[in-house]
Amino acid sequence: MALKELLLVGIGGFAGSVARHALGGWVLQLAGPSRFPFGTFAVNVLGCLVMGLLAGAVARYDVLGPGTRLLLFTGVLGGFTTFSAFGLEATQLVRRGEFWVAALYAGSSMLLGIAAVWVGMRAVMLLPR
Repeated sequence: MALKELLLVGIGGFAGSVARHALGGWVLQLAGPSRFPFGTFAVNVLGCLVMGLLAGAVARYDVLGPGTRLLLFTGVLGGFTTFSAFGLEATQLVRRGEFWVAALYAGSSMLLGIAAVWVGMRAVMLLPR
C-alpha cells in the first residue's frame, strides 16, 4: 500500500475513532446506568446507516474517487463502527450469565444494522440524479 493510501486510512481512522468515542460517551450519558451497551449499539446502527448512504451514492451517482472512498469507507467508518467492541460486550454479557440481554443486544444490533444499510441505500435511490 502506498504512503498516500496509508495516510488516508490513518487520518480517516483517527477521525472515526474520535467520533465513536464522543458519540458513544454522549449516548451513555443520556441512557444512564444500564446493562445494555447503548453507546456501542447507537454507533453501530448509525455507522451502518452512513455506510448505506455512501454506498448508495457511489452506486447511483458514481461519486467519490478511490482516495475519498478509502478515506471514508476504510478510514472513517472503519474507525467509527465498533463491531470489535460489540463482540467483546456480547461475550461479557454471556460470561456474566446475562444470556437474554446478550441475545437482545446481538440480535437487535444485527437486524437494525442491516436495516439501516438498506434504508440508507433506498434513501439515496429516492433522490434525483
